[in-house]
Amino acid sequence: MNLQIQSEQIVLLWLATSNNLGEPNVSPKQLFLFKGRNKLIIANIASPKSLMNILENPNVCVTGIDIWKQKGIQCGGKAKVLSPQNKRFKKVEEEFRPFNKGKFRIQHFIEIQITQLKEIIAPSYFYYPTTEEEDQIKASKRTYLEGLPQELS
Repeated sequence: MNLQIQSEQIVLLWLATSNNLGEPNVSPKQLFLFKGRNKLIIANIASPKSLMNILENPNVCVTGIDIWKQKGIQCGGKAKVLSPQNKRFKKVEEEFRPFNKGKFRIQHFIEIQITQLKEIIAPSYFYYPTTEEEDQIKASKRTYLEGLPQELS
């Protein structure tokens, strides 16, 4: 699996965390950067619950899919929080500048050491083995865009 290609086609990740009692939380993340196959850095814009959970329990899971192809990735690993006081914060913030473009104030970064990585594939690829990505893209566009005003689709 080519993680770089997969991640370029994903526009939103879902970060799953839990506290030390095992109570779960899932939060969407739109600013992220994969650093090779073993590291993922996520910009924390407004997710205090995710931060609190990571400080109690660093085990996390992240998923993201290409909504058109309905394929994606799932990563598991250990997370740590980089606060603005961390000496690496400014360097990481610089790396995010092209993605953020000054739109959001980044509160913290969440750095995940990836220990598990697998591909996510929609069930239709299994149940209908002749399904090609182009077929899936057309079906997804019909599902998500049908009925929208022309200027939105």
